[in-house]
Amino acid sequence: MADISLSGAPHHVDGIQASYMAQVQRRRLYGGLTLLIFVVLMVSGFNVADDRNAGGFWDGLHQIGDYPADVLSEAWEKRADLPALIVKYFPALVETINIAAVSTLIGAIGGLFLSLLGTRGLAKWPRMIPLFRRISDIMRAVPEIVIALVLIFVLGGGPVPAMIAIAIHTAGALAKMFSEVSENTDLKPVEGLASAGATWSQRMLLGVLPQVAPNYVSYALLRFEINIRASAILGFVGAGGLGYELRNSMAWGPGRFDEAAAIFILLFGTIVFFDQVSSRYRNRLTEGQGQ
Repeated sequence: MADISLSGAPHHVDGIQASYMAQVQRRRLYGGLTLLIFVVLMVSGFNVADDRNAGGFWDGLHQIGDYPADVLSEAWEKRADLPALIVKYFPALVETINIAAVSTLIGAIGGLFLSLLGTRGLAKWPRMIPLFRRISDIMRAVPEIVIALVLIFVLGGGPVPAMIAIAIHTAGALAKMFSEVSENTDLKPVEGLASAGATWSQRMLLGVLPQVAPNYVSYALLRFEINIRASAILGFVGAGGLGYELRNSMAWGPGRFDEAAAIFILLFGTIVFFDQVSSRYRNRLTEGQGQ
């Protein structure tokens, strides 16, 4: 019987190897087909977009550096005025940062409640978990600029529509991130508090938040960086802040390119500064949690 089993072993190994190679070939085939479909869709999408464009991509490709060159040349000619222009537009920068900060705070609070109400094992109303999850999906699916355009039509231009639009999108995005963190929490403290008669809010405050707070703050800081950029972009649709001033300076064309350069310097410096500060604090939080 031993001889029979040993003689059959090579055939068994050959069968396993053949099956494995067939799976590898099949996977490569599927991967190649997926890549081919992706390339076809990219090329066809590019052709459709190029046909609908006012000009043509290839016709205007050689002019791609003309506008930055004009801005830089005029800014260099008037470089003595840049410090004064930076001071002039600094209040608009403060307004942009305020929009990002307030919207991040409101969005983080909304995302916190949506995440806790939509997490299995933590939700106050388990049957409504799908509802809260779909609400957060809708909130982050709609771009900030779409929400801002609707609010500007209703409320008029200014920082308030931008703040509300960014806060809504932030709440939906953070709800998803917070929920993924909450699903990995240890439920023993929550169960212990429940056995002692604690309310749902007390269980969340004392049993869950101490475990997830570092990750929550880390995600909120990351979102704050994103919201600074978003608040500047929303300024182009009349939502105030530094983006609004940039749109005006760019719309006038040559003669005010030095103002556009000063705004670019302010915006770039602010994004880099908050990116570095936020990254440092996020690293401290994650490292402290790991220790």
